[in-house]
Amino acid sequence: MRRDTSSTSVFARSSRRPRLTLALVALAVLALGACGTVKTSTGAEQVAGAESVGSRQSDPTLAEIEEYIEQSCPPPGAPPVPPPTPAPAPPGAEVPVDTVVPDTPTAGPEVELNARDWCAGNHHEQRIAEALLGLVEPTPTKVNEILNDLGYGDERIHDLKQSGATTRFFVDLREKGGRLCLEGVAAGQETVVDKCVASATGPFTPGGRQGSGAGR
Repeated sequence: MRRDTSSTSVFARSSRRPRLTLALVALAVLALGACGTVKTSTGAEQVAGAESVGSRQSDPTLAEIEEYIEQSCPPPGAPPVPPPTPAPAPPGAEVPVDTVVPDTPTAGPEVELNARDWCAGNHHEQRIAEALLGLVEPTPTKVNEILNDLGYGDERIHDLKQSGATTRFFVDLREKGGRLCLEGVAAGQETVVDKCVASATGPFTPGGRQGSGAGR
């Protein structure tokens, strides 16, 4: 059973994807304000600076995202927030015989990532998924370039592998004792980016992490 994260997004498995917060939207609006305007043939004004796929110049930078995470997410090491417990049925209420009680997870990001990692992961996975959503022919080279443009260096990007029309990848986001990583599949409108759990120490090894199964 996945934890309800209070807001949604447009991606596959999006029940855990929050939309960008007002603060992040404000950052993007400020950046867009630097662009000029152009006149269409009908005289209507449009915001200039339409960008090619993968260009993120008008979005918050990685440094701005990290600063926002530092200010808004729980401190490093904060314990995981337990999944919500279903409310008990009122006395005398009839419970349908076919009611399925979901299992409480015992492993995976929901229970192994601390509260800070979970919060930070929401922002990173939203940002990366949006950047990859419209990518045509997502080859490893194109995916790597977009991740670099977003500020994720090659040392954080692992196991780029193409399979047919999709490319799978991992991003190592461990910091301050955390275990956060992201597992993604770039597949155009079917792009999926999920949290995963890396080892607490040592080099990042894609085979040694636990995730929610993006692209499996």
